[in-house]
Amino acid sequence: MQAYPSDIAFTESVKAVQTQKGSRSQYARMEQGAGWQTKVTEELKVFLSELDMFYLGTASQSGQPYIQYRGGSPGFLKVLDETTLGFADFAGNQQFITLGNLTENPQAFLFLIDYVQRRRVKIWGTAHIVENDPELLALLHDPAYPARPERAILFSVTAWDINCPQHIHPRLPQADVRVLLEQLQAENQQLKIEQARLHMKIESGL
Repeated sequence: MQAYPSDIAFTESVKAVQTQKGSRSQYARMEQGAGWQTKVTEELKVFLSELDMFYLGTASQSGQPYIQYRGGSPGFLKVLDETTLGFADFAGNQQFITLGNLTENPQAFLFLIDYVQRRRVKIWGTAHIVENDPELLALLHDPAYPARPERAILFSVTAWDINCPQHIHPRLPQADVRVLLEQLQAENQQLKIEQARLHMKIESGL
C-alpha cells in the first residue's frame, strides 16, 4: 500500500538514494504537503488540449522497458474523466511492441513535453487496449488528421507531477516556423523591390 501518490516512483530504493544524496528531506516535505496529483485537474486538461505529441512508456513482463513516440492533432490525448485519458492508436509499422507489452504488463507511463513553453508532465498509471469500439474511436479520433485509427488505448492515472523546465531546449512547431519564414520572405521581397526602385532612381539622376 502506497502512503503517498509519489511512492509509485519513489520506491524504498529510490528513497535510499535520495537519503544518500541529500534530497530526501526535500521530497518528504513535498509528500506531506500538496504532493503529487492523482486526478486530472483543469491545469492538466488545458495542457493536454494544446499537446500534439507525447512519449508512451511500457515494459514487458520481465521488465524490459520500451518508449514509443505518439503524435496527432493538438489535443489528441483526450480527458475522458478525472482519472482516465484516451487516444486513438494509429496504424504503424506493425511491430506491436507496445500492444504486446500491455497484454502482459498494464503498467505504463506518459512523458508529456511542450518544447515551446519548456514544460513537461510525467504521468504514472496503467493502460489497456480497446478493440472494435467504433463509438470510442469516433470520440478519440480527429477525422482531419491523416492517419488510420485501428483501436483505442485508455490510460488510468495513478499519479502525475510537473517537472522543472531545466535543460529543455526550446523547439518551434513546423507550422509556426513556416509562418515566420513566410513573413521573412515577404519582408525580403519588399526590400528587394525598394532596393530596385532606389537603384533606378539613382541611375536616372533623380
